[in-house]
Amino acid sequence: MNEFRILSALSAADAAGLASFHRVAAAALAFDGYAPFNEQALYDLQAGLRTAYLVTVPGIAVSAGSTNDIGDGADGVGERLDPGADGTDFETAHVRGIAVSAGSTNDIGDGVAESGGVAESGGVAESGGVADMLVVGAALGGRGEIDLVIRPEYRRRGYGREAVRELAATEPNGLTAWSHGDHPAARALATELRFVAARTLLELRKPLVAGAAGAGASALAGGETITAFRAGIDDAEWVALNALVFATHPEQGAMTEADLTARQAESWFNPEDFLLLRDAAGRLIGYNWLKVEGAIGEIYVVGVHPDGAGRGLGRALMQAGLQRLTDAGCTIAALYVEADSLGPVHLYRDLGFADHTVDVQYRRLTA
Repeated sequence: MNEFRILSALSAADAAGLASFHRVAAAALAFDGYAPFNEQALYDLQAGLRTAYLVTVPGIAVSAGSTNDIGDGADGVGERLDPGADGTDFETAHVRGIAVSAGSTNDIGDGVAESGGVAESGGVAESGGVADMLVVGAALGGRGEIDLVIRPEYRRRGYGREAVRELAATEPNGLTAWSHGDHPAARALATELRFVAARTLLELRKPLVAGAAGAGASALAGGETITAFRAGIDDAEWVALNALVFATHPEQGAMTEADLTARQAESWFNPEDFLLLRDAAGRLIGYNWLKVEGAIGEIYVVGVHPDGAGRGLGRALMQAGLQRLTDAGCTIAALYVEADSLGPVHLYRDLGFADHTVDVQYRRLTA
C-alpha cells in the first residue's frame, strides 16, 4: 500500500510511470527554458540511487486554458503570491495542461487516459468509467535531496506543500532541495518548512561572434599544449585531476570513471570537444569540457591544477573553448558556476558572460 497521500513512488520497471515523469520534465524545460531536475539528479535516478515520484490527486483536471487559481495567465515568475500559497515550491516549472494517455506514444492524446487509470494535466483519468488519479507534478527523492515540480494549473492548492512534507519525512535532517530559478514562492515555502539557503548556482551566458573568442592556445607561453581527450587513455588521469580541482564540490568532485563512461555514452559527447591542457612534460594540468547541443554551447566543466593558478591557464582554456563553440556554429555560450567562487566568476564576467538564471539550494535546519 502507498504510504503517501499524494505521492506515488515509481519503480525502475514502471515504464509508463517514468514516461509520465519525463514528460513533465520535458514540458517544464520547453516552457521555462531551464530544466526542473538537474543532470546529476537524472543520472542518479538512472543508476538507481534516487527514486522518482508522481504527485497524484483524485479528481478531474482543469482545462488546459483555465486560469483557475493561476490568475490572468502569469507564468509564475512574477505572479502575485497569496498568503500561504505554495506556488511552484522548490522546483519551479510552468507546464501547459495536456491530456496524455499513460501508455500512449502520442504526446497530445485525446483527452482521456485509459492505461493505468492515471491522467496527466488537462485530462480525466478513467478506470471503469470512474475518475481516478490525476498527475499534478513530479518529484525525486533519495541521497538526502528532494526535487519537486508542480504544474501551474494546480498551484495554490497545497499540493506542493504536502508533497514536500511527505518527501521530507523520508530523508535525514541534512535534507537539501533545489529551487531552479530562485522562485519567490520557493523562498516562502522554504521559510515555512525551516529550510535556509545554502548554495547559489549561477547560469551565465554570452553571445558568440565569429573571430571574437580571443587568443586561446596561442596565449600559452610555457610550452603547454591543448589537445583532445582520448577515451580509454586519459580517463583515469582526468578523474584524478578533476577530483583535486573540485575537492570541495559535492557533485563535480565526486565523479568516478564510471560516471565519466556514462557521460561518454550520451548523444552529445564528442571527444574533440573535451579539451585537455598539458604542460611541457606532458602532465595533465587543465581541461575544458564542452557540451554542444544546437545553438547553445555549454562550458560543461573547466578546471586547472592548483599549481597552475595565476598563470592565465584558465583564461587560455576558456578562450580555446569559446573558439571551438563558435567554430561548431553555436551562437550562445553557457556555463554554471557557484556564486561564491569569486575568481572564476570574475574571469567569466571579464570574458563577457552575464547572468541568465539563478538556482538556490536550501538545507533543512536540524531540530
